[in-house]
Amino acid sequence: MSTPADDTHALTLERIIDAPPALLYRAWTEPELIKQWFTPRPWSVASAETDVRPGGATLIVMRSPEGEDFPNRGVYLEVVPNRRLVFTDAFTEAWLPSGKAFMVVTISFEDLGGQTRYTATVRHWTEADRAQHEAMGFHAGWGKATDQLAELVATLPR
Repeated sequence: MSTPADDTHALTLERIIDAPPALLYRAWTEPELIKQWFTPRPWSVASAETDVRPGGATLIVMRSPEGEDFPNRGVYLEVVPNRRLVFTDAFTEAWLPSGKAFMVVTISFEDLGGQTRYTATVRHWTEADRAQHEAMGFHAGWGKATDQLAELVATLPR
């Protein structure tokens, strides 16, 4: 899935990570690994559940430094092992509509022969939602979480 250059609803983060796509895919799909990197510290992940298949539900509960929990429910739309994950918060488990659709996320893992071009594209329902997400610190937060992701996969056996 490509992002048009004039996509006013999208925010994108791209990095070259020194690990093969399979390790990054694991870190995005295995709950115990998700807990180790998904939120920028000092935030944490209180719990993570994944049913990694199209139509499968995901629940990641982010915890603030003050101990407040923020559940994030969604549904996988597309799963291509070691290549791409697409999910949305527009639905919760069993295709139930969420209270407010905010985004569709595409995570791509492009094999560069031992390294991976990692691309996270977040498309929002409206330009205002995109602006809100950017103002909430998308680039800093997703950037820090991606740094933590890279640190984690560097420790996993290849």
